[in-house]
Amino acid sequence: MPQGDKSAYTDKQKRKAEHIEQGYEDRGVSHDEAERRAWATVNKDDGGGNKSGSGRGKETGNPAAHKGGRKGGEASASRSAAERSASAKKAAATRKRNAEHHAHH
Repeated sequence: MPQGDKSAYTDKQKRKAEHIEQGYEDRGVSHDEAERRAWATVNKDDGGGNKSGSGRGKETGNPAAHKGGRKGGEASASRSAAERSASAKKAAATRKRNAEHHAHH
């Protein structure tokens, strides 16, 4: 399959790549780089295009998209209640400060 040919990908994979690409572009990544990263993520999640062959639609069990919540949960679970509380207070103060800063502009 020539580079750039997306015919072997399912409609769901194409939508997923489009959504990931949009997220990168919203954060200031160039269009070409965002597209490259999006398809790399789809390939990592789903093992490439899944339209033909006996393994079609096979579950990989390790989508990158599901990692974030677990990682965050592990981090906070290993901290004491006092540490979490202090962190929450600091975050609230930062949000308040930022809100005041943006209100003046």
